[in-house]
Amino acid sequence: MTTARCTKKQTGGRGKFADIRFSVGPVDADWDIAKAPLQFVNEITGGNIPREFIPAVEKGFKSSLNNGVLAGYPLVALKVVLTDGSYHAVDSDALSFEICARNAYREALPKCRPQLLEPIMKVEVLTPEQNMGDVVGDLNRRRGQIEGMDSKGNAQVIKAKVPLSEMFGYVTQLRTLTSGRATSTMEFSHYAEAPNNIAQDVIAKAKGKTEKV
Repeated sequence: MTTARCTKKQTGGRGKFADIRFSVGPVDADWDIAKAPLQFVNEITGGNIPREFIPAVEKGFKSSLNNGVLAGYPLVALKVVLTDGSYHAVDSDALSFEICARNAYREALPKCRPQLLEPIMKVEVLTPEQNMGDVVGDLNRRRGQIEGMDSKGNAQVIKAKVPLSEMFGYVTQLRTLTSGRATSTMEFSHYAEAPNNIAQDVIAKAKGKTEKV
């Protein structure tokens, strides 16, 4: 968990004041991120932040999940625990707290060591036995993990998990390796942490800093 505080205030006429104290970290193990990527917990007591402003804080964090701090990709899951804060009787409103939460997200997330995830695909290849070595070698070069091999008549069924980014052009390559006699299927499996070199390259490209080779 990372604990932080965010205050937003403007001067000159009526201002925008909001003060929140919170912690951020991974969601609980039993939290269903498919239903809600944000696990928001309100621990405010005693009216330090009026009840009507709490949904605005949650809204600010929730909307921020669409823009990750590494390369702009959506954040898969986040737990926010709102622990304390303060408000101004004149200068505070719902928008002030929503903006404050958005600023808090941008300031706090880099301190949490976020990880860039990549989609991993479940790949199944049906290939003649004599081409099995070439097919397995090609999958390994694509950072694939071979999970099993089974016989099916005179052919071999190869099961593997491969990053989606490595699968572009695969059908054409498979035809070349097997003289068009192999077939393959692919479906999404899960997300996994991208290797550091891959993550850094993606982040650099997203920021427009990739150097020409």
